[in-house]
Amino acid sequence: MMGKILVTGATGNVGRYVCSALLDMGETVLAGLVNMSASKITQVDSRAECVLFDFENQATFCSALQDVNAVFLMRPPHLGKPEELKPFITAMKEANIHLVSFLSLMGVEKNPVPPHHKIEKYIEEAGIPYAHIRPGFFMQNLTGPHLPEIRDKNELYIPAGKSKCSFIDAKDIGYAAAVLLSNPDQYKNTSHTITGSESLDYYEVAEILTKVLGRKITYRKPSIYAYRKHMIEVRGLDKGYVNVTVMLYLMTRLGTAKRITEDYEKLTGKKPRTFDTFAKENASLF
Repeated sequence: MMGKILVTGATGNVGRYVCSALLDMGETVLAGLVNMSASKITQVDSRAECVLFDFENQATFCSALQDVNAVFLMRPPHLGKPEELKPFITAMKEANIHLVSFLSLMGVEKNPVPPHHKIEKYIEEAGIPYAHIRPGFFMQNLTGPHLPEIRDKNELYIPAGKSKCSFIDAKDIGYAAAVLLSNPDQYKNTSHTITGSESLDYYEVAEILTKVLGRKITYRKPSIYAYRKHMIEVRGLDKGYVNVTVMLYLMTRLGTAKRITEDYEKLTGKKPRTFDTFAKENASLF
């Protein structure tokens, strides 16, 4: 496609993979950064162009959207209110963006509680061509927020009960988003629920980690209350962020995360990566 593609959250779990996949496809990528320090810039694929972009600073919108035809949009974790993204959605509308691919959540079309539900609606109501991407739980949750308990205590400390999840690797999410963004006419006004090819409960996740790491990993299955208290008081995580994760795990307990779709394979022609592969590739982190 002609024009540049702006990637928000370019140094994040998914954004970094969106950037690299688009660049591999020959696209021109603008990596939106809140901080243009050398340490941040070095986290971005060196083939991308970096630009100052901050959802909370409307003065950065115009330059970030200059000569841009498509946008990968993700909600920063600290922006809990969906209306906080409205100014940028308006700016995309005024910039005549040809496609916005919003990183949403699996099942959010039927669940108005997470902020992603309203953000999807804001984009649609603005009349911007969209391709929502609704992934299952990230495998990277285990190398991110849940890593300390696995690494230091050999525990999966997650309040998911006996529920199953169709985990997907953030690399696959990034690649799927890149396919959408590089084909704006083909995927205009579509939604894609992408998952892995297997649905696992956390006992099974613990078994895979035990086998790969060569040490016993145990799924502790804490209560929602105990998990929230631990994450806020022991880990010192932001209360708003923890509350969002609590909501997601409550939904998971209701069976919302177990569904397996073929959307990833239909989009990319590839099979999604397995959790076993992910665990082996990231064994050094655990």
